[in-house]
Amino acid sequence: MMTVRDAEVRRLDLGYFVRPAVEVGGPEPRVEPAYGYLVRRPEGLLLFDTGIGAVDPDTEAHYRPRRRPLATALDAAGVGPDDITLVVNCHLHFDHCGGNPALAGRPIVVQRTELTVARTPGHTIPELVDFPGARYEELDGEAEIWPGVRIVPTPGHTAGHQSLVLRQLDGTVILAGQARDFATGYGSDELALRASRDGVAAPLPPVPAWLPRLVDLDPARILFAHDGAVWEPASG
Repeated sequence: MMTVRDAEVRRLDLGYFVRPAVEVGGPEPRVEPAYGYLVRRPEGLLLFDTGIGAVDPDTEAHYRPRRRPLATALDAAGVGPDDITLVVNCHLHFDHCGGNPALAGRPIVVQRTELTVARTPGHTIPELVDFPGARYEELDGEAEIWPGVRIVPTPGHTAGHQSLVLRQLDGTVILAGQARDFATGYGSDELALRASRDGVAAPLPPVPAWLPRLVDLDPARILFAHDGAVWEPASG
């Protein structure tokens, strides 16, 4: 069992980008936020994702990002970069690890699989991964990194994607990153799994392999990197 030790979780507005229609799968582009999450615990301040980093001109033109500097977002939360104790990236695409170089020397928790892929050409921006002072703590699967704070692999968007689980006094909170783009997508998955467990006959929609683990953690709230909506169970 994870230790129950309450924490303050604050969403950080780190800007937005425009996802082209070709990636959306429809006729129009979609503007998506980039959120980080600041978690205040007795052990220190944990930052989950760090915003949109500098990219090459082609990527800049493709996504047309508007960045809110990490220092500005942290200042609005009453802290500064020097106050951050630990960084967790759900994965290492440029819109999730862009502020990491500003936190040089702080440990960055990633899946070993993700870091390996991030160092291959075309996955991300190399300067956002291997910068002066980069210090990685590599995980191979699920791990408790602080009492009541657990990393759970949620691969799919990338092979090494991970989510952060916080055991809270008022219920478990999951920072799901881009395990799903939207809360509604997660909700559809959760209902499909419930139907399967209830014995509803096939066909049913497929669900991610990691979903039963998150559901069994009995989350009270799930928050996402590119969606301001919060998933909550029907029971409330």
